[in-house]
Amino acid sequence: MSLDEERLKDFIRQGLSEDIGEGDHTSMACIRSTRISKAKLLVKEDGVISGIEVAHRIFKEVAPAADFDALIKDGSAVKPGDIAFYVTCPSRALLMAERLSLNIMQHMSGISTISSLFAQEVEGLPVKILDTRKTTPGIRFLEKEAVRLGGCHNYRVGLYDWIMIKDNHVDACGSIPVAIDRVHEYLEKTKKELSITIEVRNLVELQAVLDRGGVTRIMMDNFEIPILKEAVAMVGDRFETEASGGINLHNVRAYGETGVNYISSGALTHSAGSLDMSLKIIMSEG
Repeated sequence: MSLDEERLKDFIRQGLSEDIGEGDHTSMACIRSTRISKAKLLVKEDGVISGIEVAHRIFKEVAPAADFDALIKDGSAVKPGDIAFYVTCPSRALLMAERLSLNIMQHMSGISTISSLFAQEVEGLPVKILDTRKTTPGIRFLEKEAVRLGGCHNYRVGLYDWIMIKDNHVDACGSIPVAIDRVHEYLEKTKKELSITIEVRNLVELQAVLDRGGVTRIMMDNFEIPILKEAVAMVGDRFETEASGGINLHNVRAYGETGVNYISSGALTHSAGSLDMSLKIIMSEG
């Protein structure tokens, strides 16, 4: 798993604190402190599962001696009736970890599932599907991991690791050449080495970028497919090309067939559903 360990620890602790507060009064009232339970994570829907390792860490946080037996790896295709893992630990701890584990696994698996479908749609084409910053605040790192596990690719993590000159930047500073010039001045001044993407809205703006140069990638935003194909031909091999805006499972292959290098879609994260699953106690003792 390629997750930041400290960020994951912080997420788990905050998630548990939000849910448990001063204590799980229901479990403390109903269940003896010595009780041990074994539970299984049951998959109830076709999809691609992710978040198993996150769930493992959650259970270890509430019960360091928990016995966690993963039967399926993150990123695997699953079907109804599959068991992702068994976990054995004190019953009270198990119930404290249940909701956070299920919430994040259902969410991450939903993202991995839709990402897998996007990847399948462009199979055989030399194009990569990218995620965006259209993520849930606080768990972007988990959502991007789910995208990767589903077979698509991560774009920039945030505003700090990639220069992306969008329409608002251009409009705010005056023109495409001015925006590009100012970016280069900034990078030289700060001694930073960042890739540069610039968004264009039409062929006129595209030509302005081609005349100025100085970018890594040109993102064609909301281009109709025939115009996108023309734009890709105009760029040729001079810069990387990216399509964005209005792209979904029904049209992504047609966009990929234009010859564009990358397709970015916020749908990977903001339109993903949840994969149905449940955590069921199968044995208790003590």
